[in-house]
Amino acid sequence: MATLESDLAEHRRAAGPDGARPQRLKLPLAPSLERRRLQSYLMLLVFDGLALTAGLMMTSYLYLGSLSEDGTLAQWAIMLPVYWTAALSLKAYSTGSLIALRTAQKRALLALLAAFTLSLFVAFFAKSSQSFSRINTGVGIVASAALLMWVRALLQPLFRLRCGPTAENVLVFDDGGTPVRVPHAWHIDTREHRLAPNRHDPHMLDRLGMFMANMDRVLVSCPPERRMDWALVFKGSNICGEIIEPEVTSLGVLGARRGHGFGALIVSIGPLGLRNRVAKRIMDLAIAGAALLFLAPLLLVVAAMIKLEDRGPVFFLQQRQGRNNRLFWIYKFRSMRVEKLDASGARSASKDDDRITRIGRFIRSTSIDELPQLLNVLRGDMSIVGPRPHAIGSLAGSKRFWEVDPRYLLRHSLKPGLTGLAQIRGLRGATDSEEDLTNRLQADLEYLDGWTVWRDLRIMLATLTVLVHDRAF
Repeated sequence: MATLESDLAEHRRAAGPDGARPQRLKLPLAPSLERRRLQSYLMLLVFDGLALTAGLMMTSYLYLGSLSEDGTLAQWAIMLPVYWTAALSLKAYSTGSLIALRTAQKRALLALLAAFTLSLFVAFFAKSSQSFSRINTGVGIVASAALLMWVRALLQPLFRLRCGPTAENVLVFDDGGTPVRVPHAWHIDTREHRLAPNRHDPHMLDRLGMFMANMDRVLVSCPPERRMDWALVFKGSNICGEIIEPEVTSLGVLGARRGHGFGALIVSIGPLGLRNRVAKRIMDLAIAGAALLFLAPLLLVVAAMIKLEDRGPVFFLQQRQGRNNRLFWIYKFRSMRVEKLDASGARSASKDDDRITRIGRFIRSTSIDELPQLLNVLRGDMSIVGPRPHAIGSLAGSKRFWEVDPRYLLRHSLKPGLTGLAQIRGLRGATDSEEDLTNRLQADLEYLDGWTVWRDLRIMLATLTVLVHDRAF
């Protein structure tokens, strides 16, 4: 049987530089990659063990002058099996680790950290931790981590050579549905090769089986009336079969679920899980509470200046749209004349705006007018970091914000924030054109993807550099 690399080369030559499908194919299309993947996993497992052993023993020899010191051997005997267990749980031996070096190294480091933590607990309860040298242990873990990174980088080219760029054999049947192209996959036109999901023809099923032999995934693009036939063929073929549905992309489907007598497409699960929401709320309360105490003298002085200028109210309250599309009242220091306040926000503030008071111009240019929103954070209406809440009457050019881009509502899946990615990138001020809103929306959607505490902290620090801004008016 020809190697995978020669089969791939033959497939590319047959297809031609323009991607045309081959006229003659050698079946099966590719050798099985299961054994090669298993061999690669075992190789990773062995070399990980060697790297961990070398890191601990080398450090023991250099620091303690012995490889057989009791503490080192006990530590090694605990850590090695714990590391392998953690690595298996964290998918350090998986397809993703074979094709992506960063993924492989990240999972190995996480497994090492877990093994180190668990081994300390085991040693403590076994009353053997007193025999461990702290310096020897710390340096040994660092040395092991470095060797793990080096070993995985060294083996990566070998894995790609043996298993290909995706470590999977993927076949796509074009059966008259929406055309799709999957990188590094075999694409077969069923009409050209006279294939059909005919469940009543054993010879046709045999031909389909020859095409699907050794495949890890098989996808089919077909009309709706043929999907049931393909589904039954896949279910009887012992493969991972997938039917392409264009609406999965247009609806942003995340998964599917079967209920009692019905099926449903999951299109939304919220960007943050319970633990992340709790972490974000704790951080909001801590920062907002501390900031209000620290800034209390400044807030009192600003409030007095606003009151003295025209005897009007200190705060300006306006309805804005927040999480879950719910309306809430946002607090701001009043910066405009009382008779010219715009509760709906239909007119954005501009440079040399005749509605703005003298003290208002100063507090807007320094973003001090936004500080009362710390009260909104304490109330739970807002967060320190998140998409900025917009007035419901705001316009981008001549259109309402939600009329410019249907994705606008996605930004309401999180609490709005005092600051966000758009603000630190200078995307603030009046929305004179639709492009002004589109740029901000893109930044907001980027923030929704993959929230972390550290990214919130980076945005907070970056906000300090843009408090005074030429578009803050």
